[in-house]
Amino acid sequence: MIIKNAKVFTDGCRFVEKDLVIRDGRIVFGAVPQENEEVLDAKGSYALPGLVDIHFHGAVGHDFCDADEAGLQAIADFEASKGVLAICPATMTFSEEILNGIMDVAAAHKNEHGADLVGINMEGPYISPKKVGAQNPKYVMAANADMFRRLQARSGGLIKLVDVAPEEPGNMDFIKECHDEVRISIAHTCTDYDTAKEAFAAGATHMTHLYNAMPGITHRAPGPIIAALEEGAEVELITDNVHIHPAVVRFTFNTFGDDHVILIADSMMACGLPDGQYSLGGQAVTVHGRRATLTEQEDTIAGSATCLFDCMKRAVQEMGVPLESAVRAATLNPARSIGVDADYGSLEAGRWGNVVLVDDQLNIQTVVRHGQIL
Repeated sequence: MIIKNAKVFTDGCRFVEKDLVIRDGRIVFGAVPQENEEVLDAKGSYALPGLVDIHFHGAVGHDFCDADEAGLQAIADFEASKGVLAICPATMTFSEEILNGIMDVAAAHKNEHGADLVGINMEGPYISPKKVGAQNPKYVMAANADMFRRLQARSGGLIKLVDVAPEEPGNMDFIKECHDEVRISIAHTCTDYDTAKEAFAAGATHMTHLYNAMPGITHRAPGPIIAALEEGAEVELITDNVHIHPAVVRFTFNTFGDDHVILIADSMMACGLPDGQYSLGGQAVTVHGRRATLTEQEDTIAGSATCLFDCMKRAVQEMGVPLESAVRAATLNPARSIGVDADYGSLEAGRWGNVVLVDDQLNIQTVVRHGQIL
C-alpha cells in the first residue's frame, strides 16, 4: 500500500508532506512501487500514527475487568475504529483471584482486526485507602512483589505498568524490588513531596492521571506533582475537558514539556454509548454528557466517557495545545513509556503500518491497521 501526498507526522514531531509505503504490514521507505499496488491519495490530509492508549478501562458496554474475550474484542474493535490501534487497558482494584481471570483472558487474546493488545496497566490494588477515587476500597492492599510476579507470569508478561501509593507501608520496598521488572507509577496517593522524591529515587518513573487522586501544589507543601517535575517523570493527562481545566493542561505541557506528557482516556464502558447507568470496578456509575460519576457519590468522577482520539482532539481545539504536541502525547510518548515504540507510536520505517488520516478539523477520514484499511 502507498499513501501519497499526506502531511506525515515524523519522529521530529512535525508534519512533512511525503508518501508512506507499507509492505507486509510495516512501514518502509524508498521502496519501488509494485504492480497493482493499492494507492491512496491523501492530499490535504494529516497522517497520524495509530494512537496508543495506556490507561483506559472499557468501551461500548464492556469492561476489561469483565475478563471476557468477546468483550475484549469488542473494545479492541471500537478503539481501532477511533484511530486507537494499540491498547494497554487498566485493571481496577480487585483481589488476586479476580485479577487472575483478567490476566488469563488477556494472555489468551488473539486479536486479528482490532487494536493490538500491547500491555496491561495494573492500576490497583496497591493504592491509598484514602484516595481510592472510583476504585473499590474493599480490595486495597499493600504492594506485594510475589503477587505481582504471579500475575505477570499468568499474563504472559503483558503487565507494563504497576500503580503504587508510595507512602503506604511496604510499598516503597516494592518499588525498590520491582522497578527493573516493570514500570512503576505513583497513583491514588496521599504522598508528600519528600516521599514522592524518595519513590522516584527508588525507581518510579511515571505519574497516573496527574492531578487526580493526589495532593495538589501549594507553596509550602509542593507535593508529588512538583517532585515529578523535578525528577523528569512522565505524566498522564485526561484531556476530556472534565477532569482538568484547560489552563492546567496548557500549564502541564509548558512546564513538563511535550516529551513528558501522555494523553490517556481513562474511559469506562459507557464510552461510545449514550447517557445512562453503567458500572466500573463493581460500583454503579451515572453518565451524563462527558461526565461519569459514582451514582452513590455524585462528586466522585468515575473515569471518562471519551475515547483517546477525542481527548487528543479536545486538547487541540478546546484547550489550546499545539497539534504536534497533542499528537506526540497520544502516540510516541505512550508507546515509549511502556516500551513498545519499536512497533507502535510513530510512522518511521519498521513500525506497523498503523495510520490515521484526518482532515484539518481532526475528523477521521481513514484508519489503516497493519497496512489494511478498516
